[in-house]
Amino acid sequence: MAKATFLEAIRQAQYEEMSRDERVFIMGEDIICNVFGTTTGFVDAFGTERVRDTPISENGFIGAAGGAAMVGMRPIVDATISSFLYPAMDQIMSIIAKSRYIYGGQARLPLVIRSCLFYGNSNAAQHSDRNYSMFMNVPGLKIMVPSNAYDMKGMLKAAVRDDDPVLCFEDSTCWMSKADLPDDPDFLIPLGKGDIKREGNDVSIIAIGGAVPLALKAANDLARDGISAEVVDPRSLVPLDKELILRSVRKTGRAITVDPAHQTCSAGSEIAALIAERAFDALRGPVLRVATADTHLPFSPAIEKALYPSPERIVAAARQLVGIRQPENA
Repeated sequence: MAKATFLEAIRQAQYEEMSRDERVFIMGEDIICNVFGTTTGFVDAFGTERVRDTPISENGFIGAAGGAAMVGMRPIVDATISSFLYPAMDQIMSIIAKSRYIYGGQARLPLVIRSCLFYGNSNAAQHSDRNYSMFMNVPGLKIMVPSNAYDMKGMLKAAVRDDDPVLCFEDSTCWMSKADLPDDPDFLIPLGKGDIKREGNDVSIIAIGGAVPLALKAANDLARDGISAEVVDPRSLVPLDKELILRSVRKTGRAITVDPAHQTCSAGSEIAALIAERAFDALRGPVLRVATADTHLPFSPAIEKALYPSPERIVAAARQLVGIRQPENA
């Protein structure tokens, strides 16, 4: 094992899967010029037939990837920023998500659509969306939101080998975080298998993507108050590891969801509903949500930062649930 960043984990996963299976190819905007460092050395290794730059036309190249998948290829699409998925919504929703169903299983669509959640750096409203939750409403799509380099590599490799379309959302706030990465070419983390990032007994904090590091910091702060917080990382939202979440909540009796997306109809809200429906008898208080305010994101760094989940907001929610009064100067 060797330590590597989140971005390097993406590069390794893609390189290993393209080396393993000649049907795997990568396409998207600025692939060859390698803007974020996730395709370093790919043209030399695989040639321009399997490393394809595309025009700035998401509807066109994401639709083409769907067609390529239906005839036996296994494309990886780099859509760059998650906000750029909107021009391709008809291809994703009407064709890619539905074709296996409407053709009675005769069509398979083994493709991965990668995009980064590019928020928190004054990118303003049109480039800062954390829009994974809206795709949860569409049957036929798998959705992964890893929070660290280790999970990123194992899950991306599993996604490339999956016979269903997978949307891979990569939280840019995690890009520079490092983890030990296995060099085993068959290192996989199955989609639908969550992870307990920290054990605890008093409150379950179910955090998504870039909220996981925030939840871990909050758990450290809560420990000083004598509150033992368990941090649960679903890792993938579809399929969702419901049993892991419910088992944690049944143990602690309290639950907080932390989601960088807008609060209304968020992934955190869906998880809160799951807990209310299936673990209500275990709850010792309401399920609380810590999410981004329902407003477009401004360019102003000072205003933008305050809208997102933070360790302080998570700590305040946990103290409220446990019944410890918040310090007056907090």
